[in-house]
Amino acid sequence: MSKYILVPVLLFVMFTMRSQTTDIARVEYMHIPFSNSNNSVGRFRALLQVPIPLDKELNNMLVAGFQYRNINIDIKDAVPDGFNIHDVSTLHRISAYAGYVWRFKENWVFGVKAGARINSNIAGTLVPDDWIYTASVYAINDRKKNSPTKPYRWIFGLDYSTTPGRNFPLPLVNYYREFHPNWTYTLGVPKTNVRHYLNDSHKDALQAFATLDNIFANIQNNMVIDGRTAENISMTIILAGLGYEHFFTDHLLYYAYATHSVSNDFRLRNNNRDDIYTINSDNTFYFRTGVKFKF
Repeated sequence: MSKYILVPVLLFVMFTMRSQTTDIARVEYMHIPFSNSNNSVGRFRALLQVPIPLDKELNNMLVAGFQYRNINIDIKDAVPDGFNIHDVSTLHRISAYAGYVWRFKENWVFGVKAGARINSNIAGTLVPDDWIYTASVYAINDRKKNSPTKPYRWIFGLDYSTTPGRNFPLPLVNYYREFHPNWTYTLGVPKTNVRHYLNDSHKDALQAFATLDNIFANIQNNMVIDGRTAENISMTIILAGLGYEHFFTDHLLYYAYATHSVSNDFRLRNNNRDDIYTINSDNTFYFRTGVKFKF
């Protein structure tokens, strides 16, 4: 595996659990106008990853990453007593992590990653419940460039975080295949897709996909609703839809996704993951667009 192939593979390992990309930098905006409701959610996200080679052959590499998300929640529907809308109108997620990646054999790469993030409404001084710690291990078998038949890639991993109520690691299995010069597909979590390039230069592409998105934040000022205490706010949404990508250069592209949810659970919870109050559960439209730089 040449160093030109290995660099994006190394980055893919370090960030694949959340985005399944080789992104170096990204700026993105997401909007959810909830159906049958006056509520909406907007999210701004910025990402930066820095690879640090430890040898000339690129057999060993450090990766440092930083990500910021600002979530704006506009709740206009009626809410029960004790639900302070102002306390969850703006949420923050600030993440930093470091990883180490090494090549084991020609087509095998292994990686480990550890980090910390703040998930909070940050109504005052940070408290212990605002902090979440993460750790991940990955193995990747990549034959995208030197497969004797159709290029493919396997990724296996485990991802653990101290998110309240989740005391076990989540498994990751991801399979990528190029089955035609202008067609690829990926099977996995959090995203499964089929991509079709509209031209042989691969400047434009359409994709059909299903994916998972989520929001989570600690509420510093806990809310008491009907005698029960809500300690965090979270949303888990499963989506299916279409996306468009345009490459300005080989590494810089614009993307836009228009989807509709097949499952939506937006709620207040306690730290045992018990639902305290459901904000929205109807399926809804979802829009996301941005610009990213990738290998």
